[in-house]
Order: sequence, then structure tokens, then C-alpha cells
Amino acid sequence: MAENFDEEELDELRWKQHAQKRQEIRQKRQQQRLFKQRLKLAFVAGVAIILVVSIILIQKGKGNKSPENEKITAAGQNLTTSLETKNGAEYAANSEIAGFDNDNSENGSLDNNRPENTNSENSGENAGSENAGSGTENPADADNGGGSSYIYTSTENTLHLGDEINSSNAIFIDMETGNILADKGAKERIVPASMTKVLTLLVAAENIENLDDTFQITIDITDYSFVNGCSNAGFEKEEVVTVRDLLYGTNLPSGADAALGLAVYVSGSQEAFVELMNKKLEELGLSETAHFTNCIGIYDENHYCTVYDMAVIMNAALNNETCREVMSARTYNTSLTEQHPEGILLSNWFLRRIEDKDTGGEVICGKTGYVNESGSCAVSYGTDKNGRGYICVTVNAAGKWKCIYDHVDLYKKFSEI
Repeated sequence: MAENFDEEELDELRWKQHAQKRQEIRQKRQQQRLFKQRLKLAFVAGVAIILVVSIILIQKGKGNKSPENEKITAAGQNLTTSLETKNGAEYAANSEIAGFDNDNSENGSLDNNRPENTNSENSGENAGSENAGSGTENPADADNGGGSSYIYTSTENTLHLGDEINSSNAIFIDMETGNILADKGAKERIVPASMTKVLTLLVAAENIENLDDTFQITIDITDYSFVNGCSNAGFEKEEVVTVRDLLYGTNLPSGADAALGLAVYVSGSQEAFVELMNKKLEELGLSETAHFTNCIGIYDENHYCTVYDMAVIMNAALNNETCREVMSARTYNTSLTEQHPEGILLSNWFLRRIEDKDTGGEVICGKTGYVNESGSCAVSYGTDKNGRGYICVTVNAAGKWKCIYDHVDLYKKFSEI
């Protein structure tokens, strides 16, 4: 246990060293976004004014008040009003989301082996209240045209959770019946943080033929991870690792370097890989309530889902043999390389921390996440003493241990029924 604390202390020091640089980069991006919105609004307004003036001049030149000319004038005025209203609304929405009208613009990215941000409780609560009531009914509950086969149902016995758990959103599902045993804001939009990597793992596994194939880590990958303040497996630039190493590196330490490596290996770029991720969401019947913009879980206003959606994603991953094997691993030692002659020992600290807790059974698979906007979150799969399987998803706990104990309490409660 002392070794664990030493590792976390080192991570905390590294995080503090990089925090200021990340904040400067975020502020620069926000300023650029605001400038582009203002430029766009000014351009549209200018075009609209020119159009109206041109119509007026034409009318004066002809001195003709025919119905046709009146229609043209009205059309021009309507176009002006429509364009100004639309772009003004987009400008206001994007400015607010970017963080100009609130205090939650910071995008720290901390996961299993990273320290909690001291302000995580407040930022997590703000994210939860901001999204409260904005959830949309999942298409899996209606006719989705033959989409998802993972449909979960609330019953009269579904427990609607309140203050008995710390997390603001949660869902607990009986995999045998598909019944939702407990929920809390299950259809509200949430920030998935690094739970995103469950889908990254699934999409990669479905598109990989040889786990022993190799991939070279590039400086673009390490720089991207550094600039965005992500947690890492610890691979170095020009290090040649196996695809298997990338899979385990994505899930166990929540490595952005590994996840990006998978994306580039499978699709050539993160952007192309994200298209596959969103296509998978559509296949699962989740495209109306879930959308991802990156393979890591970096905060973005267009990167979202619900805890219901995350349970569906987890179930699909559990049905993939490779994903299930990776997500159930407590530790993994990467291949021996020139940069790491003894490999890198990776750990899934969620599984290692929960394994000695009384859940009434066993928690077998798990993936955690944390950004300021999500609080501490996790998705897990476990069984009771009779082998009955459950999926648990929680979001926005005030710390990693509170997140863990939310899972412990839910498994324990329903294992006793």
C-alpha cells in the first residue's frame, strides 16, 4: 500500500507542474473560439445588411411598388432576422459552454492513478446541476428500428436512489432480467470522462486481428497527452509496443497514450477512429443520447452520454472476449522494450481497491474516470455469491473512495435480496 501512495504522490507533483501550462492552452483556445464566433456573426450581419440595402436601391430605381417587389423586400428582411437570430444564439451558447459565463471551464483530466483535484466536489456538483433535467429518453426504450438489443426496463420495484449514495447519477442493472434495480438520473446527460475508454476498447477489439502486432509510439501521441493533461500508461516516443500492450494500457492505468495508439493503429487518426465510435453508438441504439468527440474522455461539450448508455456500452464490451479479459485484469506487465527493459507494471486500482470490500460477491471488471466536470465516476461488472451478474454505473462522486463505496453499497444491497 505504501508503494501505491508513493506513486500517487509522484503523479500529483507531475500534475501540478503541468497544470499552469494546460490552463494557458485552454484559455487561448477559448479566446480563439470567441473571436471566431464574433467574426462569423459580423460577417453574416454584413451580408444581410448589403442584401437589404441592395433591395431598397433596386426598388427606388424602378419606383415600382408591385407585389413581386414587396415580396422580395419581405424575404430579404426575414433572411436578415433569421440569420442574425440563429448566429447570435449560437454565439451565446458557445460562449457559455466554453466557460466565459461560468466557473467550470477548467479541464483537468485525472484517472485511476492520478490525484483528486481539490475542487472536484464543487465542479462535479455544478456539472450535475447544469445537466439535470436535460436528459432525453433513450431510443432503446422505444422503436429504434432494430438497433440495440441491450434494453433495460424500470419496474415498479426499481429503487429510485437519493442521498444514500454520494454520486449524482447512477444505474444498477440485473443482467439476467434486464431490469433496472436502482437508478438516479439515469437518463440525464452526463460527462463520461475516461469511462469513454470502454467504447475505445470495444471498437479497437472489433477491428484488430493480431494482438501481437506492433505499433510505434509517436511524439504526436505523447505531446497530445501532455498538452491535455491526461493520465498515461507510461510509453515513450519511438517505443515499439504490442497492440495487446495498448489494450491493457488503455484500460488499467487509463492511458491516453495507449488509447491514442489504438486509434491510430486501427484507423490512421483519432478523428477517423471517433467516427467508428459514433457508428458503434448508433448500432447500439444510443445515437440520440450519446456522442463522443475523442477516444480518451477529455472534456468537450459535445462529448456526452447517460449512465444508461454507459451500461449498454459496458454490456456490449463484456460480450467481447478480448474486452472482458482486459477489463478483468488487476495487473499487467507490458512487453520488454529498449525504453523499458523490464516492461511497465500496470494496475487497475479500482479493482484492487474494491476487491477486499464486502460486496456480497465479486466485482470482476471496472473502468474509472475523472474530469472536473464529471467528478469521480466508474462503470463496473460484478456478481453476487450465486454468480448472478450486475452492471453498475455511477457519476459525480466527490472522491474516488466515495465512488468506490457507492459501488460497494449497491452490490451489497442487491446481493442480499
